[in-house]
Amino acid sequence: MNAPNAPAGLIGLVSATAAGRRARDRLAAAWPEAVRVYDTGGAGGAHGAGGTDGPGTVREAVTRAFAECDRLVCFLATGATVRLIAPLLADKADDPGVVCVDEAQQYAVALLGGHAGGANDLAHAVAEVLPGCRPVVTTATDATGVPGLDTLGLPVEGSVAAVSRAVLDGEPVRLVRHHILPLPALPPNVTETTDNDTESDDWGGGNSGEGADGGYTLLVTDRAVAPGDRTAVLRPPTLAVGVGASRGAPAEEVAALVGQALADAGLSPLSVTELATVEAKAGEEGVVETARRLGVPLRTYPADELAAVPVPHPSDAPLAAVGTPSVAEAAALLACGEGAELVVPKRKSAPEGRAAMATCAVARRRPRGRLAVVGLGPGARDLLTPRARDELRRASVVVGLDQYVDQIRDLLRPGTRVLESGLGAEEERARTAVAEARAGRAVALIGSGDAGVYAMASPALAEASADIDVVGVPGVTAALAAAALLGAPLGHDHVSISLSDLHTPWEVIERRVRAAAESDLVVTFYNPRSRGRDWQLPKALALLAGHRAPHTPAGVVRNASRPGERTTVTTLGELDPASVDMMTVVTVGNTATRTVAGRMVTPRGYRWQESR
Repeated sequence: MNAPNAPAGLIGLVSATAAGRRARDRLAAAWPEAVRVYDTGGAGGAHGAGGTDGPGTVREAVTRAFAECDRLVCFLATGATVRLIAPLLADKADDPGVVCVDEAQQYAVALLGGHAGGANDLAHAVAEVLPGCRPVVTTATDATGVPGLDTLGLPVEGSVAAVSRAVLDGEPVRLVRHHILPLPALPPNVTETTDNDTESDDWGGGNSGEGADGGYTLLVTDRAVAPGDRTAVLRPPTLAVGVGASRGAPAEEVAALVGQALADAGLSPLSVTELATVEAKAGEEGVVETARRLGVPLRTYPADELAAVPVPHPSDAPLAAVGTPSVAEAAALLACGEGAELVVPKRKSAPEGRAAMATCAVARRRPRGRLAVVGLGPGARDLLTPRARDELRRASVVVGLDQYVDQIRDLLRPGTRVLESGLGAEEERARTAVAEARAGRAVALIGSGDAGVYAMASPALAEASADIDVVGVPGVTAALAAAALLGAPLGHDHVSISLSDLHTPWEVIERRVRAAAESDLVVTFYNPRSRGRDWQLPKALALLAGHRAPHTPAGVVRNASRPGERTTVTTLGELDPASVDMMTVVTVGNTATRTVAGRMVTPRGYRWQESR
């Protein structure tokens, strides 16, 4: 089993005992590129590419690691760790996350910097590497399932702690979105106020951000507002700044121009996601330094791509210099994609006593919702992937078949809106999920197995257009779950065929089964038999029997990984269609498949068969 990825950044490891060093070396081996071992004079071990420092005292090791690393794992008692780090504490935003692991490696305790320092995630990652270890996370939002405002991956400012506490305590909190932003589910005490007028101050009592009733407000805006003591502001990633610069343009001039353009337009620099320019200026120091000061990446485009972007203020000067009539406006619009709005047209710098050497423009992205199409696997909770769990927690709306929703209802955040329906409403569910995403929400459309295999991905993606973000989350398919129970029937070329003729004419299905039989492919039958469709499976088996011997191994798996699971290894000649229903997967081997110790085995090559 592969170890989970380490959280980003350098992780310092400090231990004081032999048991601690053994656990330390496990982490160092699992994350060789991410750790630095701080030796305290004990026996050496496996150390990561980050190197080994020491030997020294435990106090010296902790002090150095605290100053040099993004996160820190101490294989020490919590009391000892608290005493060692207490004199080092400076600021919540700057202190590293600290995780403490006990001598028996039973617990990984997120001790300091749960959110800002990444200790909560690190505690979970450590627990996955150390056998039998459990993460201990006491942050209130994590414990209650409420998303922390500082865990959404967005800049957040204002009274974050006060608003977070109000959310947790069930006090009324008003959510005001000036921009569509697909947020995870918030509890019922957070109610949304519709307000699309970014110039209005009705939402919060002017620039202070205070609600008229003195309550709490969570504001989503890229506007430059000064929140008061009851307002937190989430900064959506809506803006891109395009810049053009003459050779040698000073960084002070470029940065001042960008800052003034944002300020004059009433826009927050925290919503800027990138600085964009023409490829010819990729190494221009003033441009590079301005991106660094903003804390955003520099993105460059070929001149011919920029030249193809319609802009309101083309110019002959950049056309002659770099081959495009627009750099700033075109780059900003291109960075924001289809439907972008130019909110700050091109403007020039205004240095005193000489000609301008820089231009800039600002564009805003078209708001987009998010649709995650999630495969839940065959049913067992331990076959639900971590990525699927994350998407369920990220969603504010979950759409799915009622029986599948029941499987994962306990994983949803408080306040998640569930839209469930019964069998036969697949297209309606797909339309509903897409419509919710177009309304700017974070939507999870769920299906069993893999959502792209005889499931919801096809109707959803046929309905979705380019105005929403779509994410596919793979799941363990029924064919794979059944194959694992049967042995290794899919060891060579294989095909899956649905025997349901509700959406596909039987003539087409029959042609595919015949082709699989003639091609000697292992076949897995989905939807093999129901009360109203009891003749298709015998017909399909007869087609296979025309090309395979009666003793060809076959497997029948009912309720794979679910309660009532039943697995039968039989033969093509002895398979009883009456034992099959819609909860069953049927797999028929090819001419090379054999039964070995009661398990179906299809060799990876045919030499195995020749040697038997």
